[in-house]
Amino acid sequence: MTIKEDGQDLRDTGLGEIELDRRLSQTWSTPAGVWGALSTVDHKIIGRRYIVTAFVFLALGGLLAMAMRLQLSEPEARFIGPDRYNQIFTMHGTNMMFLFAVPVMEAMAVYLVPLMVGTRNIAFPRLNAFSYWMYLAGGLLLWIAFAVDTGPDVGWFAYVPLSGPQYAAGKRADIWAQMITFTEVSALAVAVEIVVTVFKQRAPGMSLDRIPLFVWSMLVTSFLIIMAMPAIMIASSALILDRLVGTHFFNPAEGGDVLLWQHLFWFFGHPEVYIIFLPAVGMVSTIVATFTRRPVFGYLAMVMALVATGVLAFGLWVHHMFVAGLPRLGESFFTASSMAIAIPAGLQIFCWLATMWAGRPVFKTPFLFVIGFMVIFVIGGMTGVMVASVPFDTQVHDTYFVVAHFHYVLVGGAVFPLLGAIYYWFPKITGRMMSERLGRWAFGLIFTGFNLTFFPMHILGLQGMPRRIYTYQPEMPWSALNMFVSLSAVILAAGFLLFFIDAIRSAVSGAAAPDNPWDASTLEWSTSSPPPSYNFSRLPVVSSLAPLSEKSETLPVASGLSVDRRELIVSSVVEALPEARESSPDNSIWPLWSALATTVLLIWSIFTPWAVVWGSIPVSIALIGWFWPKGTPEDDS
Repeated sequence: MTIKEDGQDLRDTGLGEIELDRRLSQTWSTPAGVWGALSTVDHKIIGRRYIVTAFVFLALGGLLAMAMRLQLSEPEARFIGPDRYNQIFTMHGTNMMFLFAVPVMEAMAVYLVPLMVGTRNIAFPRLNAFSYWMYLAGGLLLWIAFAVDTGPDVGWFAYVPLSGPQYAAGKRADIWAQMITFTEVSALAVAVEIVVTVFKQRAPGMSLDRIPLFVWSMLVTSFLIIMAMPAIMIASSALILDRLVGTHFFNPAEGGDVLLWQHLFWFFGHPEVYIIFLPAVGMVSTIVATFTRRPVFGYLAMVMALVATGVLAFGLWVHHMFVAGLPRLGESFFTASSMAIAIPAGLQIFCWLATMWAGRPVFKTPFLFVIGFMVIFVIGGMTGVMVASVPFDTQVHDTYFVVAHFHYVLVGGAVFPLLGAIYYWFPKITGRMMSERLGRWAFGLIFTGFNLTFFPMHILGLQGMPRRIYTYQPEMPWSALNMFVSLSAVILAAGFLLFFIDAIRSAVSGAAAPDNPWDASTLEWSTSSPPPSYNFSRLPVVSSLAPLSEKSETLPVASGLSVDRRELIVSSVVEALPEARESSPDNSIWPLWSALATTVLLIWSIFTPWAVVWGSIPVSIALIGWFWPKGTPEDDS
């Protein structure tokens, strides 16, 4: 709702900077103590929680990977039994895909997008708080189940009928399916917030052709999430109904279809690759522009490539099903689509190279991770074109060649840019600098260890080593390479350990960071590091793609917003012309209560379908408390 002028409302016009900051701090700050921490709706606090939680899950997933490499380092090893190994490889894939890769990209957006578009908070801030609590609950459900030997053991893809009631007794598959509900509700909520923030809360003057490329990447990613993730939620809900209620969605004997699961899962699963990759593209564009001291070459081409990738991502899912017996004509279509999506990716690579060629590169740690990304992602892209071919994919399907390929694409295409982004935006988030020396060591160890670990897996796959095996016979020709891969994984782990040590040490006692240590040109660097609770004392006015690179020493600003209640500017979608002043919700405990009530319902429903009936009562009470009119503009939003 738009706040009307009432003659009582103090505006920021005419106030001195000290008095303005004091009043805005009172209005936008989070109260100290446990209550404030649980009720905050500040996007920066929630974004930091998302980032830290996601990296905790990364560390846990890495430990699982090291356990698998220990088991496979020699033939007929007995370090881990087959049942526990099945849980470990399922947990590793599920953890990395659903608890790390997608959430950490959205976490960066939750923190950065409002700052980059020049607004004071994310759209629907209470929904943002709710999304984090749901994400945390889903992760805890998965890992507590694993700790008590009830972790899922059906693979991160949970193919039926192996995950159905006939073959997967107990609650392991149910926990996997319900964890999907937690994480996808969280992801969908954040996606909606990002779309509305970008379209309606941009700073005055930030027209569509002045949006930073990272913001464009998150906008396209959010639309992918909104359109793709309902498919996996439908699939997991149908699986739960088959297992707990006795439906037959995936039971061929009763008219169901096991291939329906694969179509639903991979209709989500392949866009998910680009849900992970596209934010990384935005990170790379931002870092390249900053450390080459010039705008990215071909801005319009880069935006069109992002959009094209998002569209083409929905035409690839069947290339995961080339050995499922589908019609050859359909397979040919998906082969063509799988190869065509390499075109926008290649265009982006060439735009970055052109930017570097015409710029003056400064080889700081964030830029080193970007260069490592380009090398590794090109290799992953080449093997991607290979597995897009039906004859070749038929030969290497379910071998370690595929394991090598998707790690080159996902780790090379997402984790390397993410690590570069952490080094780049760490001073903005914490107000402290990470160590350049330790950063270079971490990059060297991670880059070397990654290639020594995963490149030989291509050879193992061509030699016929299958995926998802917990041991192998001594006469198979895989022993030497597996030992080499396992030893190389230690180098990779050492690099990540050094990264974590550097991040923790720097957050506690790192050198104080100036407001703009990289001399960057995007809006998040126009405020202090770390930013105040209200982000900007007066909202910036944008007149170019790189507002901080203008010759003027001061950035034009807009005034007229309230200082004694939370207000934002609502702008037009295309030109970002100011249209109204909108209230922003205040801190509230109800998102937490709503998440707790929903958590109880979802976990309870694993054991009885009646939980949906009785569990809806506390959920309804929490939602009524959340939306009950409070008599103030902030709480009525």
